[in-house]
Amino acid sequence: MFDRDLWREIFQSINMNKTRSLLSGFTVAFAISLFAILFGLVNGLVNTFDTAFSDDASNSIFIQSGRTSKASNGLQAGRQIQFKNEDKKWIEKEFGDKVQYITSRIYLNVTATFRNEKSNYSIRAVNPDHQYLENTKVTYGRYVNESDIKNKTKVVVIGRLVEEDLFLKTTAIGKYINLNGIQYKVVGVFNDDGGDNEERLIYMPVSTAQQIYGNNDHIDQINLTYNPEMSFDAAIGFSTILTKKLKDRFMVSQNDQRAIRVRNLANESKAINQMTGGLGVMVLFIGFGTLIAGIVGISNMMIFIVKERTKEIGIRKALGASPKSIVSIILLESILITIIAGLIGLIVGMGVVELSGPLLEKYFIKDPSVSLNIVVSALFTLILAGAIAGYLPAKKASRIKPIVALRDD
Repeated sequence: MFDRDLWREIFQSINMNKTRSLLSGFTVAFAISLFAILFGLVNGLVNTFDTAFSDDASNSIFIQSGRTSKASNGLQAGRQIQFKNEDKKWIEKEFGDKVQYITSRIYLNVTATFRNEKSNYSIRAVNPDHQYLENTKVTYGRYVNESDIKNKTKVVVIGRLVEEDLFLKTTAIGKYINLNGIQYKVVGVFNDDGGDNEERLIYMPVSTAQQIYGNNDHIDQINLTYNPEMSFDAAIGFSTILTKKLKDRFMVSQNDQRAIRVRNLANESKAINQMTGGLGVMVLFIGFGTLIAGIVGISNMMIFIVKERTKEIGIRKALGASPKSIVSIILLESILITIIAGLIGLIVGMGVVELSGPLLEKYFIKDPSVSLNIVVSALFTLILAGAIAGYLPAKKASRIKPIVALRDD
């Protein structure tokens, strides 16, 4: 049952010892606010890395060709490596279930026209699997499909900003767009988390581009995703074997770094995971260190408070106060200070994280935030510590004899 006199006495004690109460509360508030800020910064860094890779599937491998820099197998340096359709099929056959999705890429630049609107864009000629590598989201219509590849259909899928540039107030689906004097039907419109540059792209079937713009089976790049069930180490090992076999296929020296370049996002993902994991452990260590400092601070303060109130406790016992009532007063005072200070620290810490978000983006910290559950758990830890910090010295003081307490200097 609520005891008004007990709580009035607790508030009077806090009011009469403002400096002591403020110092106790400051330790707790500082610990919680710093804890929230540190976790917010780490989450911001994690968001930055996630955004950097949001444009591509995290298990992507990019295979590019160049010129040989070393002689090999009787062939001179400076030889251009040219990928063809058969090389993509060879990878599919050679590595089987290790490959999840695979696509060819051809890069083109065109002038696009629709009615009176005109602009320049980049084209990526691709296979249907490309949609899953690029994380392309078709907002309406469809993507390039196998029928388009087989029939070399003159269709395109355009980015959201291409539609805005050329089609103004009308929808692009079903309309024909002129690319360097050739008409293509728009069958889909997409958006992409990669930003404006990605949404000003045009996709078309790779077979169509080969027939119209080269009359050959050449491709510029081969992209694939490895089986997502692979660990990072297994994925890195896979790309190492893939690189070796490709170099053997094209009679390229294994020490030649320019002829065939294989970039595996698993390497970057592993490094980022290790770094963010290390940051997380470091922040957790610092955060809990701060909480421990807060616990020690409030513990010392409560010991001082009990020591300071020894005579008062003696008088209370002489007047018939029970040990339980003495413990309750000191314990509740400790808990109350911890709760109020903890809530203030929680509000300050989360407020700093929220308000500093836009300013931190220039330092590559995107959308810093902190889980409310984590901070509340830390707050409850401090409240529990505050309760223990108040209970132990209060319990000891409640056992002191009145005559001894009254003699205390």
